[in-house]
Amino acid sequence: MSFRDITQIAGSAMAAQTVRLNTISSNLANAHSASGSEETAYRARKPVFATLLGGEDIGGAPAVAGRVQVLDVVESTEPLRSVYEPDNPLADEDGMVFYTNVNSVAEMTDMMSASRAFETNVEVLGRVKSMQQALLKLGEG
Repeated sequence: MSFRDITQIAGSAMAAQTVRLNTISSNLANAHSASGSEETAYRARKPVFATLLGGEDIGGAPAVAGRVQVLDVVESTEPLRSVYEPDNPLADEDGMVFYTNVNSVAEMTDMMSASRAFETNVEVLGRVKSMQQALLKLGEG
């Protein structure tokens, strides 16, 4: 495997973790939002990743030795939290207010995992760079 392949794999993983972190940020920003109907209530979103090995092709993009691709960002199917609040201005005709299905603790755990995965790939890129520099120094002597 070439240095270029390693760099492309780590770069695709970093891009995927960036999508994951952005999705988590959106979920946390809407964690306490309310709505007057189930249809308009915010639902947690999760990215769907795929591992592509050499020679595979999804969506017309050529594959390197291996990489991570974000296939989609899907809405959670977990039920919304509905609360009887007849005095709330967002309440429907039955007095129900619908809150998101975002689990803040799970989102924070996912955020820590995504951050560490991103950091790991930054470390991989740093090591590739130092290996390339050491290889160039061999050619000097």
